[in-house]
Parts: sequence; C-alpha cells; structure tokens
Amino acid sequence: MNAAEITVLSPIIVLSAASVLIMMVIAFYRHHLLTAVMAAVGFVLALVAIGLVAPVLPMESTPLLVMDGYAVFFMALTVGAGLAVVLMSYGYLNGREGHQEEYYVLILLATVGASVLASSNHFASFFLGLEILGVSLYVLIAYPRRRTISIEAGVKYLILAATSDAFLLFGMALIYSQTGSLQFQIIASASADGNPAFLLVGTALLLTGIGFKLSLVPFHMWTPDVYEGAAAPVAGFVATVSKGAVFALLLRYFIRADIGARADLVLVLGIIALASMIAGNLLALLQNNVKRILAYSSIAHMGYLLVALLASGPLALSAASYYLVAYFITTLGAFGVITALSSGERDTDSLDEYRGLGWQRPWLAGVFAAMLLSLAGIPLTAGFIGKFYVLAAGVGSSLWTLVTALVITSVIGLFYYLRVIVTMYAMPAASRTVPASPARETSLAAGVVLLVLTVLLVWLGVYPLPLMQLIETTVARLS
Repeated sequence: MNAAEITVLSPIIVLSAASVLIMMVIAFYRHHLLTAVMAAVGFVLALVAIGLVAPVLPMESTPLLVMDGYAVFFMALTVGAGLAVVLMSYGYLNGREGHQEEYYVLILLATVGASVLASSNHFASFFLGLEILGVSLYVLIAYPRRRTISIEAGVKYLILAATSDAFLLFGMALIYSQTGSLQFQIIASASADGNPAFLLVGTALLLTGIGFKLSLVPFHMWTPDVYEGAAAPVAGFVATVSKGAVFALLLRYFIRADIGARADLVLVLGIIALASMIAGNLLALLQNNVKRILAYSSIAHMGYLLVALLASGPLALSAASYYLVAYFITTLGAFGVITALSSGERDTDSLDEYRGLGWQRPWLAGVFAAMLLSLAGIPLTAGFIGKFYVLAAGVGSSLWTLVTALVITSVIGLFYYLRVIVTMYAMPAASRTVPASPARETSLAAGVVLLVLTVLLVWLGVYPLPLMQLIETTVARLS
C-alpha cells in the first residue's frame, strides 16, 4: 500500500486511531465527559478527512476497497450519524451506574465497520466490515447490562446475526466456486461461464443474509425486540448507521454484479419489498410502544428503499440516496427525542407516557411531531421529497404494483404516526398526578443535535436542490 492509498483511507484510519486512543486513555484514567469529547473529536476529524480526500477520488485501495464519490458520500452520512449519536448519548448515560467509557469506543468501531462496508468492492472486505459492525452492535445492544430486556435483545441479535452470517458465507462460497473471484465487477463478467443454478442459489443466500441485516420481511423478527431492548440512542444507531451501510453495500453490489439483469432475483426482491411495506405498516398499527412502532416503521421504510433499488431508470440511484438521507435525519431525530425524555434505568417508550407531552415539553413534542410527519411523507419535510423521489423512480420504471403498494401503505402508516402525535397533544387526565414525561433536563449537546436535525428536516423539505446536485455529482456516478 503506497502513501496515496493510505491518504485516501484516512477517514477510516482516523476513526480506528480514535478508538485505540480512547482505549489507552481509559486504561489509566476514566472520565465520562473526557471520553465523550474525545469520541466527538474523532468523528469531527474523520469528517474533515473525508472532505480532504474528496478531490483525489476515485481511487482503489487494494482490490478490497474503492474510494469514490459513492463511498465518501455514505461514509460521511454514517460518520455524521455516529457523531449525532455520541452527542445525544452523553446526557443519556451521564449519572447512570457503571462505566460508560467503553460505549464510545464501540460506537467508533461500529462506524469503522460501516465505513468499510460503504467502500467495499470485494466479498472479503464486505464480510470484514460486517463483522466489525456486528460485534460492536452485540455489545452496544446489551450495554445496559442490569436490564434483562437489554441482555435478551443482545442475545437475540447475536443469534440472528450469526445465522445471517452463515447464509452470507455459504452464498459467497457458491458464487466463488462458479466465478473464481470475490470482486464484485469480476463476478458480473465471469457469471456467464458458471452454472446458473449454483449462481442463483448463491445469490439468493447472499440476499437472504442481507435481508436479515436490513430486517426485510420475512427476516424481520428480531427488529422490534432489539429496538425495545436496546438503549434509545443505540436503537437509533442500529436503525440508521447499521442499515444504511448495509443498504449502501447492497446498492453497489446490485449495480456492479448486474443483479438487475436477473429477472428471477428481481421478482423475489419485488415480493420482499411488497411484503415489507405491507407487514411493516400493518404490524405498527397494533403497537403501544413507541420504539416498537419505529421498529416496524423501519421495516416499511426498507421496503420503500427496495422500490428505488429495483427501479432501473436514471432516477433510481439518486432516489435511493436521497431517501436514505431523509431516513437518517428523521429516524435519528425521533430516537433523539426518546433519548432526551428517558431517565433512570429505563427508556420512555410507552405510548401512555407521551400523553400531554405537547403541553409539558412543547419543544420536544414539536420536534418529535416534525420527525413523525417526515416519516409519514408529509409535504415541507425531507421525508416527502424522498418519498416523491422514490415514487418518480418507480413510475419511470413502470413498477406499478410496487408504486401502488407504496402509496396505499403510506396512507396506512399515516394513521400510527398521527396516533402518536394526537397522544402527545391530548390533555392529560385530570386524575393524573405523575407528569407524562420525566422532568429530566435535555442536555445541551442533545438539544443542539435535535435543533440541527429539525433544521435539516425542513430545509431539505423546502429546498432539496443542493443535496440533489451533490448526489448527482457523487453517488449517481456509480452507475
């Protein structure tokens, strides 16, 4: 590896170095605030490094990683989300029992894995990034170790992630046996000489493993339990950074390996998208736990993203990227409000605990309502532009069944988002003596993050052109 390759990998190197430095510091001196600041500085330096390497792109760093506009765009998205989670987590963790310092090391390491996935061009780097991300998430989900529900969620995630890894490895082995390569582009060109049955089974197993990671139907069973059991900021991290990185990998593999040319696989992905949109929205209607509502909502949103993936027109890549940005902002904002409201040894996740919130904490209720309206795709929010973009891509590719399902399930989804908003602005019962939400003060860092996310939400909803142009000049060049 030469100096240029090392330079272009500096964002990943910075994140890795920050995690190692924090581990060395906390071996001698534990201080929660100092560790949180060091982690935040590590994320900021990684964002600076991303900006510095952008002019020299694209460049391949070994056959494993490719640093191009696409990789850098999604890397910046995951690093920015990691920074937001760190800032929101400080107030959440401060004052709780036990050591909190290792939490920030795990967030940094998980973001390293997500960054490797975004730039991966090879099955080896794909699996390496997935394991760095996954092992960090096992511990993060079970980090509140005094909570039984968190330990249970961590064990469930560990078992299901190990199962999905088995599918992935078997699929990779079958594809390698027929193509002789683990590199995405070579797989596409060598597939013509392989046994079609083995290639079909191998790709199907690979997509099954990815389906587990994205919690697509029918591989979604772990999602509500893990979201409910994990700490609120960790659930937000899983919903955005983990799923976003895996989807970025899927998008690159789908295009580079020319999966769109396989009618049988496209049909299967279409059925999965349809089932995810329907099941995610219908099951969310039955929930009285806000974190479980957001879990089922995320399943439906992954279905929407698959519609953009399957649209083969010129808008497909841009639509998926824009939708993912909007999804990151709104999901982080929604879990950020839950984080700000949570206190003690449990999260504020029961729907009843949000009754009257609009009268007691109007600022937080307003932010939460804005995030939910964006998830529903209401105009003047980033979610509306993202959903409109996906619809346009689907219509352009004549995916009429999926487009119709997207519209109908979006209307269904509007019901459970409005249900939460109506609960927040309902008057508390006269007999109620306990405040609807704990009287916990929102930390300054979490308040700033929520303010920035809300501004971005509205800004991208009324003036999306700069982000669209950025996507056109970076991500869209992948095709």
